Amino acid sequence: MIFKCRLAGRRQAESIGTAPDAWGDAAAERRGLSIKMRLRLLSIGHSYCVGMNRKLPQWMARLGDSRWEVVVVAPSAYPGDLSPIATALEPGELCEVRTVPVHFTKQVHVFLYSRALRSLLAEHWDMVHVWEEPFIFAGGQIAAWTPLKIPLVYYTCQNIAKQYPTPFREIENFCFRRAAGWLAMGQTTLATQMARGFSEKPCEVVPPCVDPDTFRPDASARSAVVRKLGWEDDTLPVIGFAGRFVAEKGLKVMMSALDRIRTPWRAMFLGGGPLGAEVLAWGERYPDRVRVVTGISHHEVPAYLNAMNVLCVPSQTALNWREQFGRVIAEAFSCGVPVIGSDSGEIPYVVGDDGIVVREGDVQGWAQSIEGLLLDEQRRRKLGERGREAALSRYSCRAVAHRHLEFFEQILQRRSADNHRV
Repeated sequence: MIFKCRLAGRRQAESIGTAPDAWGDAAAERRGLSIKMRLRLLSIGHSYCVGMNRKLPQWMARLGDSRWEVVVVAPSAYPGDLSPIATALEPGELCEVRTVPVHFTKQVHVFLYSRALRSLLAEHWDMVHVWEEPFIFAGGQIAAWTPLKIPLVYYTCQNIAKQYPTPFREIENFCFRRAAGWLAMGQTTLATQMARGFSEKPCEVVPPCVDPDTFRPDASARSAVVRKLGWEDDTLPVIGFAGRFVAEKGLKVMMSALDRIRTPWRAMFLGGGPLGAEVLAWGERYPDRVRVVTGISHHEVPAYLNAMNVLCVPSQTALNWREQFGRVIAEAFSCGVPVIGSDSGEIPYVVGDDGIVVREGDVQGWAQSIEGLLLDEQRRRKLGERGREAALSRYSCRAVAHRHLEFFEQILQRRSADNHRV
């Protein structure tokens, strides 16, 4: 079984330390004897190798400072789109960040943490938060290595009722049995997992978060990107796409829709992937109007989103895929950029009344919706304002961290009540 496999190396987890306190001396003072009185939360995820993805645990540490001590576990390094990403501290991080080696990382479904994680899990923890899917090897590994007395909470994004082959099916069942509760990325994930029989444990929908200080309206960033792209005239609206260049992201629908629009427009395609050559070839038909941008860093994304007047998310449901959330929607909202999204998967729930939803694959509907916003600057501005408000109230790291902590408290209260009944 995978839980008994032998991994090379018995190195202890390497701590890369705690960054200087960003919230003042009061929090630092409480890190003396009082820290022993706080609950200890361990949050594990391979995505934590990217500093921006650690905003959530950092906010949990900030909001729960007098109640929770938060420790993050991240891989020492993990494959990125272009090269391996080595975990490094960001300025002002409140959590202690511990790194452990990982193995078999070519496929996320089978990667494993080293035995250093087992040593970490043997420490005293009041809650373990797992940002790994419960059907993958790493998810099962954490369930097997976490002592039974420690409550375990999974965060899952799976919104299609897939029939997993052995051993993934057995791993998922094991993880859900072991879990004290689970969090779903969206409404479609919640419905899918409950229909598959995982409704007996506490569960709640909590979206991924966006940092509204990083993703914010920024006119100067917009101007700089527009100039960088060679558009000296900044009067024409820019229609944007950001994501993977693959069929299920609806790029062909978007390009066909733009072909039908007679109102002057510009378009920027941000990302990369298998359809890159096709997007470039299509863009050559509009050399003055289309820009394809690849290879930018995570930190550059907010500036490029600000350069868009409208973001299009034309995702299309495939046999084994439908949009699980659409993080770029929340990021665009936070930048004050109006969004047009398809009705694939979770998108309608994320966009809600704060943007425009168009049937997936409806080229004419997409053309009309895009052109309608091109012609109506006042509506673009109002949608941008509503999107920013939605980002702050629903998708900000503060709001999402608060919901996580509330859920953890409910789990602890439930366990306490169960223990008293026994």
